[in-house]
Amino acid sequence: MRKTILAALAVVVLSVSAGTGPAAAASPGRYEVHGVEGDDMLKMREGPGTGYVVIVGLPNGAVVRVHSCQQTGSTRWCSVTLERARSLRGYVSAAYLRRM
Repeated sequence: MRKTILAALAVVVLSVSAGTGPAAAASPGRYEVHGVEGDDMLKMREGPGTGYVVIVGLPNGAVVRVHSCQQTGSTRWCSVTLERARSLRGYVSAAYLRRM
């Protein structure tokens, strides 16, 4: 009984903590690129991982529309389109997205 209660509590804690912070980009909607350091840019890639070709670099403040997200390794990748160029579609790390 005690193990069951502890397991249930762990599930609740993990589900609540998983939804906090900028990396929680999981639901469709508008997001802003945020947290890219200095003169660097967030790389939009052809697929969900660093092994895919970079399509374009996005600076802080760029607005994207998230369509879906998936976990690949330790990174959560989101399928996005640019707000101002909707035909440009790719994947970015959810760690650098902030809901608008």
